Amino acid sequence: MSTALGIEPEVAALIVEALHLEVLAGEIDPEAPLFGEGLGLDSIDALEIALAVSRRYGFQLRSDDEHNGQIFASLRSLAAHIEKNRVK
Repeated sequence: MSTALGIEPEVAALIVEALHLEVLAGEIDPEAPLFGEGLGLDSIDALEIALAVSRRYGFQLRSDDEHNGQIFASLRSLAAHIEKNRVK
């Protein structure tokens, strides 16, 4: 069974691809904030990431989820959430 750490590079690549970022997936600090400081993403980026996650992993990230702040806090937290909820 894979762990969240195991899929972090995959999720980083998904973010870079979905948002057409000019950064390499391996350059994303797993603990750095995705929004504000860190990658500096915004709410539109969150929607794009949610759509890409839905397509790739088979479950939806809902915009009204009260845990979105925690889920999208960092690459590591997003990868952990995906690992826990993805359709296997």
